Amino acid sequence: MKNRSVVTEFILLGIPHTEGLETTLFVLFLSFYIFTLMGNLLILLAIVSSTRLHTPMYFFLCKLSIFDIFFPSVSSPKMLFYLSGNSRAISYAGCVSQLFFYHFLGCTECFLYTVMAYDRFVAICLPLRYSIIMSHRACAILAAGTSFFGCIQAIFLTTLTFQLPYCDSNEVDYYFCDIPVMLKLACADTSALEMVGFVSVGLMPLSCFLLILTSYSCIVCSILQIRSAEGRRRAFSTCSAHLTAILLSFMPVVLIYLQPSPNPWLNATVQVLNNLVTPMLNPLIYSLRNKEVKYSLRKALHQVAFFAKE
Repeated sequence: MKNRSVVTEFILLGIPHTEGLETTLFVLFLSFYIFTLMGNLLILLAIVSSTRLHTPMYFFLCKLSIFDIFFPSVSSPKMLFYLSGNSRAISYAGCVSQLFFYHFLGCTECFLYTVMAYDRFVAICLPLRYSIIMSHRACAILAAGTSFFGCIQAIFLTTLTFQLPYCDSNEVDYYFCDIPVMLKLACADTSALEMVGFVSVGLMPLSCFLLILTSYSCIVCSILQIRSAEGRRRAFSTCSAHLTAILLSFMPVVLIYLQPSPNPWLNATVQVLNNLVTPMLNPLIYSLRNKEVKYSLRKALHQVAFFAKE
């Protein structure tokens, strides 16, 4: 019988077919990461400092910005660490943590997009009842619910992945620990678990996307009934921004987890876009093009500069 050593740490091989490009990738990804942090922190500053923005829509945007700060922080620091010439090793516990927090934050954002679509549906289709339906209590319950169900989904997927035995090979052909690459290293038959994971990972975003699609179908019908051309333009502008962010978030899930034959290089490229570029673009798509947010941000920065001089 063959002896098998139990894996206590994994080696992250990084993005496939990028050997010799470590310095270029380090500068590029560090720039993305810094802009992501700065953009979302500015949105938080604008929303928190302005009472005009203390509305349900901006409350959910605030939570989205917080998660857009943490989401790339799951994999980026370690990736930047080894791209700068340091060790590529990650402990078993570190790998479990990466997978859990990646799916917890990703699933929560997925649910949050659904709640934000519902918020826009109520605002445009039921404007007279908006303040009653989207009360402070309702917003708090919806926000807590997104995190709760995101946590449940992440616990299920993490348990599913790491209940398998890992032995002999510990080289992860990727830049962070994720379900498809971890299943390849398992010392057991993973076909049944792959099917369960496929259904679980696919069903959740598909359900959310159908709910979002239903909300925006109702929104479009309501917008078309608006007599004012300016009113229709503003409503479509808001909806187009939301839909752009939603597509940027959902398409990587389809490409990575639901493709019949995985392509490591394509997966890594799409995953980098999902982890770094989408959180960086969200502040621009959702808020920094909004006049109220820009006004509040300028006011907050003036106040910060004033106190700094004092």
